[in-house]
Amino acid sequence: MTPRSISLLVLLFLLALGGFAKLQAQDQNDEPDFIVPSRPTVSNPAEFQKPGVLQLEAGYNANFHAPGVQVQQDVPLALRFAVNKRLLLEFDADSPSSQTVNGMRTTGAGDTQLGIQVVLQHEKESRPGFAVAYYVKLPTADSAKGLGTGRVDHNFIALLSKKVGGTTMDFNAIWLVSGRTTDTGHASSGQGAFAVSRNLTSRTGIQGELSGFSRNDAQPGAVFALAAVTYQVNRRLVLDSGLRFGLTHDATPIGVFAGLTVGIADLYQHRKH
Repeated sequence: MTPRSISLLVLLFLLALGGFAKLQAQDQNDEPDFIVPSRPTVSNPAEFQKPGVLQLEAGYNANFHAPGVQVQQDVPLALRFAVNKRLLLEFDADSPSSQTVNGMRTTGAGDTQLGIQVVLQHEKESRPGFAVAYYVKLPTADSAKGLGTGRVDHNFIALLSKKVGGTTMDFNAIWLVSGRTTDTGHASSGQGAFAVSRNLTSRTGIQGELSGFSRNDAQPGAVFALAAVTYQVNRRLVLDSGLRFGLTHDATPIGVFAGLTVGIADLYQHRKH
């Protein structure tokens, strides 16, 4: 796939999203939550936080005994801003990032992602919420140190979410177009993630997820399972922690993570006054 065809796909995708403004009149009157965490799972919810809220997500990841690497660590950070009930803008950075190979540790900046998500159908009792998203990975990690590929990647995502009783289900289907590391051009692969979450008490919840991806260029496919516990301190702050397990031969056997989601500010609050 050539850079020109990639650019055309991105343009067509964004033009398709341009029709979201026509759908705003159909929005339901239910007020979204002040924050809606998208971490720690691979999948994201189809709907997001209250319009005007700038949401910060930060954490720590460590993966152990990955193929050829003893330890991989990074500090993921995401800024998610809800422009309105249908449009979300996102900035992601995995910095600092480090890995230990043969006892030698290398540390540096990680990659950066920019994303846009559009809700095409809000969730109702009779139907799930549905959204589409596009993310571009900017190769800000040092490929010479082995912390990144040095290539631009494109993610096209379809997102479904539905709450049944006290259980929330999120499903993401992803088409990844990534820059080749073994040759010029791009390689395509498919990814999927299905997460289930449920509150045990008014503040404590649990999450489980299965995710995986097919082979992409030099990277073999893998399947993972995730288990997490969440704790809602208040309407602006949620904490999370858990474990990630590799279920296939080429997957990283085990990883740990912990983090938080916080609503920094309601940037539209002055409009109410």
